[in-house]
Amino acid sequence: MSAPDEPAPAGAALDGLAAYTLDPRRVRRAFDRAAPSFDAAAVLHTAVRDDLLARLDLAALAPRVIVDAGAGTGHACHALIRRYPNSLVIALDSSRPMLQQAARRESWLRRFSRVCADATDLPLPDGSIDLILSNLMLQWCDPDRVFTEFRRVLAPHGLLSFTTLGPDTLHELRFAWSTADSHTHVHQFIDMHDIGDALVRNGFAAPVLDVERYTLSYVDVQRVAADLQATGARNATQGRARGLTGRRRFAAFQAAYETFRTDGRLPATYEVIFAHAWMPDTPVQRGGSDGSSVSLDDLRQQLRSRRRL
Repeated sequence: MSAPDEPAPAGAALDGLAAYTLDPRRVRRAFDRAAPSFDAAAVLHTAVRDDLLARLDLAALAPRVIVDAGAGTGHACHALIRRYPNSLVIALDSSRPMLQQAARRESWLRRFSRVCADATDLPLPDGSIDLILSNLMLQWCDPDRVFTEFRRVLAPHGLLSFTTLGPDTLHELRFAWSTADSHTHVHQFIDMHDIGDALVRNGFAAPVLDVERYTLSYVDVQRVAADLQATGARNATQGRARGLTGRRRFAAFQAAYETFRTDGRLPATYEVIFAHAWMPDTPVQRGGSDGSSVSLDDLRQQLRSRRRL
């Protein structure tokens, strides 16, 4: 994804896939800064989240413990609490300011636990989770590392249900910038079939994937960039331009984007991949785990301890 470039330290030019490698610290800082503005601009996230939650109707679930991975400001957690009132719901996000926004949304009747952690290193016991939901988080991560952790913490017959972005996402923005310079401005999103292969490679069973397209429309490119910034979707690629965008370069980008204008509006297209997959019968064990089931009371105590820290 891309918003107007910010000043950055000078660096050598990168070629090929290395240019699209994401800087995780820059990703986290972008979401930290976006926490106060996220909800007002998250039109796409809201629509996709509602569609993802609706797909849970197709699965007969009675989850004991649920993790919302990349929970952001916590909207999905509230929906999960309403849907599964007897479950422990954990909001997990690497951005502490996002979780602080989520805390302000908690109902005094039913609270959810909040854990600030990276999805590639979950502070959760093996086989302790029955459902992992993740909305538009995976595109910011290494899928193999995330799926390895998801499989580790899922209990036998547990469900992983998530969305991520496909390669046609923001194709208008990508094309427009390609006419202005040779830097990377839009992330390189992973194809649906490659996501499916990664699920199988990491031991998930019966993966099902499909694609939906969403199009937002804007008055001008400045509004496109403002929404991306407000939701934390800044350019975090290693091959991004280092420094401020020059007036001439931005004018070339803007003129190219204008060629997509339809009915007086500029489109921003998102290819959204919906996926779910099941944990097989045999749990994954790490370290010295004896494979015994995790007590719900023990898990609650661990989460309370982390929250106090």
